[in-house]
Amino acid sequence: MLARAPLLFENPTMARDPVSEVLDLVDARCVITGGLRAGGQWWHRSRPGAAVKIDAVVSGSCRLIADDRAPLLLGPGDAAVLCGVDTAVLCSDPGPDPQAGPHMDQEPTRETGFFSRIGAGEPEVVVIGGHVELDPASADLFTSALPPVLHAPAADAEAAGMRRLLERIVEENDTDRAGARFAADQYAQLLLLEALRTVLRHEAAAPPGWLRLLTDPRLRPAVRLMHADPGRAWQLPELAAAAHMSRSHFARRFAHVSGQPPLTYLSHWRVRLAQRALRTSDTTVAALAQQLGYASESSFSHAFTRVTGTSPSRYRRGAAPRNGPRPGGPPQD
Repeated sequence: MLARAPLLFENPTMARDPVSEVLDLVDARCVITGGLRAGGQWWHRSRPGAAVKIDAVVSGSCRLIADDRAPLLLGPGDAAVLCGVDTAVLCSDPGPDPQAGPHMDQEPTRETGFFSRIGAGEPEVVVIGGHVELDPASADLFTSALPPVLHAPAADAEAAGMRRLLERIVEENDTDRAGARFAADQYAQLLLLEALRTVLRHEAAAPPGWLRLLTDPRLRPAVRLMHADPGRAWQLPELAAAAHMSRSHFARRFAHVSGQPPLTYLSHWRVRLAQRALRTSDTTVAALAQQLGYASESSFSHAFTRVTGTSPSRYRRGAAPRNGPRPGGPPQD
């Protein structure tokens, strides 16, 4: 009988990078909900129905006003990610006083299945919009790392790639080709990733958190160690050595960039992994404690309760699977 050959995904050298691990942990999924064609003088206000919203300009240009912030000019290939914003306005020109615009509000009218329209005439702008679905149990990990408004400009390093993604999303949503929805969903995921990579290239744009942490080339080696083997009893000296820093310098830099000390970050990462396992598998609490490096089930339960406010067994009983319909409609949804 032939022995089973090891599969590629079992290769221990093919470790996933920490950003991919976080996106997988929070189950981040970018859903494009609709497109908007607008012309002439127009103004449309909406209240995002999700914590994280994304708008991207395929062609033309428009202004985006998030809450009471200054208008942001978006051109072809630009994308904006909004996090925790109450009100978002897309418009042709806000005028000298953006707060005086509500009288210009216009409701979109449906054109074809994907696009809606506001106004008429030139210049015309084409915008697509959507939101990011997150696992409610881990959503705060994702949202806490984002600024309220993240601008991913077309002039940035990977502008051509973003423009191609936008064009493909429109193309797939505007046709009846086999697998169009599946293809559009994959392009949307890549669009979200490109927007997040903007933060990774411009660390000052993000608040302290995991995205800032992963922009720091000096700290990344230590983070990779913790993510690769979270159950190991990592100590500050060996993590500092991986970053080629003294213990004190490493601890200060890590806390400044991530918002928490290195071993606290490790403890919280272990709890995040445990939460996912408790929701998605029948692994026992004792087995999780061992896998995550705790000396006993009791010590693991104490650590879990300290971070989440509830015990592992109670968390498992109360965990509900993520559900809900995939919405459609114009980009304000």
